[in-house]
This record gives sequence, C-alpha cells and structure tokens, in this order.
Amino acid sequence: MSARLQAVLAAIDAANGADPAGEALLYGERMTQELARLVPQASEALQIAARGQHVERWLLPRGDYPAGKEGYLAWRREQGRRHGERVAAMMRDAGYDAALQDRVAAMLRKEGIKRDAEVQDLEDVICFTFLRWYFQPFAAKHAPEAVLEIVEKTARKMSATGRARVLAEFDLPAPQAAAFRG
Repeated sequence: MSARLQAVLAAIDAANGADPAGEALLYGERMTQELARLVPQASEALQIAARGQHVERWLLPRGDYPAGKEGYLAWRREQGRRHGERVAAMMRDAGYDAALQDRVAAMLRKEGIKRDAEVQDLEDVICFTFLRWYFQPFAAKHAPEAVLEIVEKTARKMSATGRARVLAEFDLPAPQAAAFRG
C-alpha cells in the first residue's frame, strides 16, 4: 500500500472516528473488508471510495430533509456530493492529482452505476456490507413487506455477478432469494 493511500485512509478513519454514535469508523472498515474479499485487485481509487463511502455522514441528518421518497433522494444526493468533496480534499492533502480526486468523487456520487465497472463494484460492495452486517437488525424492526421491498431495491442496484454471489453466500428465504434471481 502506497504512503499516500495510507494517508488518505487514515484521514477518512480520523474523520469517521468523530462519529458520536461510533458507527462510521466500523462501517468504513467493513466496506474495506468486503472490497478486499469481492474485488481483491481494486484500484486505489476504488479502495478510497469504499472507505470514504459514508465519511462524516452524521453531519447531515436525514431528518433535515422532508419525509418521503423525494426528501430521501435529495438527502442521498447531497450526501454523495459532500462525501465526494470531503474525500477529494483528503486526497489532495495526501498528494493525489485532481483527475483521481474527481474520479473518486464521481464514484461516491454513484455516477455511471450500471455503466462504469468500478462504480458498479462499489455499489456491490455497499450491498454486501448491508446484507452481511446491517440487514438482520433492519429486518427485525420492519414488517415482512418492507423487508422484501428493501431486498428488491438492493438486488436491482447490484450487478448480475453480485446477485449470483449473494445467492451463493447467503441463506435467504424464498421470496428474498427470488429478488436476486430476477
């Protein structure tokens, strides 16, 4: 691992270490673990994007936006923009050029999902991280219909390879498994 990659990952971890809920640092580490497992030859840009995917997310609470789908999508777009800017600044401080900073920022904004292999790899890693560590607590708090809906949305975001891997790695109930087959 290059010195500048170490520096930017350490900067992301330091920023996430300030999370009052204590979750952001762990989330970034889990994203890095899933990336290493799913995309072992990931570029430095993808490694940075995975670690910085939720950098300082708590600074823009979901409650600051209207309820409902439109409010959620506006919040999510703003989060992606903020994450991209914040991580690009960390990369600049670590010595990365503007082109790579822009590349990572675009990945964090999910520009090119389904068209750009690295953006799609990032999305697959996000989905695996959710399924492995956050799905069970989510499912325990929500009605089966809501759980199935989120599983269907998750599957739609994933690549065909990612969906197939989910079926191989997770023991999902039949209705949820069907979402990853279609």
